[in-house]
Amino acid sequence: MSDIGSGDEGVSGQKYNAPNMDGSGDFEQNGQQAEQELATKMLQIQSKRFYLDVKQNRRGRFIKVAEIGADGRRSQIFLALSTAAEFRDHLSTFSDYYSSLGPPNPESVPDDGKLKSEMMIKDNRRYYLDLKENARGRFLRVSQTISRGGPRSQIAIPAQGMIEFRDALTDLLEEFGTNDGGFKGELPEGRHMKVDNKNFYFDIGQNNRGIYMRISEVKSNFRTAITVPEKCWTRFRDILTDYCDKMKKSSDPSNSADNNLQSSSNSLK
Repeated sequence: MSDIGSGDEGVSGQKYNAPNMDGSGDFEQNGQQAEQELATKMLQIQSKRFYLDVKQNRRGRFIKVAEIGADGRRSQIFLALSTAAEFRDHLSTFSDYYSSLGPPNPESVPDDGKLKSEMMIKDNRRYYLDLKENARGRFLRVSQTISRGGPRSQIAIPAQGMIEFRDALTDLLEEFGTNDGGFKGELPEGRHMKVDNKNFYFDIGQNNRGIYMRISEVKSNFRTAITVPEKCWTRFRDILTDYCDKMKKSSDPSNSADNNLQSSSNSLK
């Protein structure tokens, strides 16, 4: 029995039109933040191709792991460099355990097919590592979930390819290290503005998703807030500036007089 992927991954993605990664998307998978590809590796493990891409954006460096099945289906997960280092160590442990197993025996396999499991936590992400066995063989399923909800993404590595996968990760981590990077400067201080009976507070913060501005409107018995990601501040400003310019023009008396003269001129023609 060959150790091929499970077939129960359950995640199908877009088909690649080319044999290399398209570079779209980032660690949050929103496709909106500019990023740079620093390195890439391709592994052929049985019938599957795996791409390991080291990428960098304002939030730091990370590795995008994409699995391309024999039918062209794509699945992917994202790992911060520090998480990739932890995953590499787990791959060694899982590989040792796999080597200690005897030949597959359907009668001794647990009902859920899991032979060994581990979990990794990074910020708001959880990664579940499950060495499983089914009728098609043994494989390591790696699932990524986000604590605030959202779809689960996962890949399945044939058990025989865990060492090759670990060695590829090791090469990348030796070159780029395990520091996730990201913005390290000092954030601007908060600002306050009062208009009539309302107070507006502008606070700059940072979390694992990046830098943001929280704008809070506070009255005596009411409070509400919006959060604006740093990557769209410029666009946010441009929209406000455009509205300010239009309101200024519409309320300018000289502009109204010009419009009246233009209307009179048109009526005489």
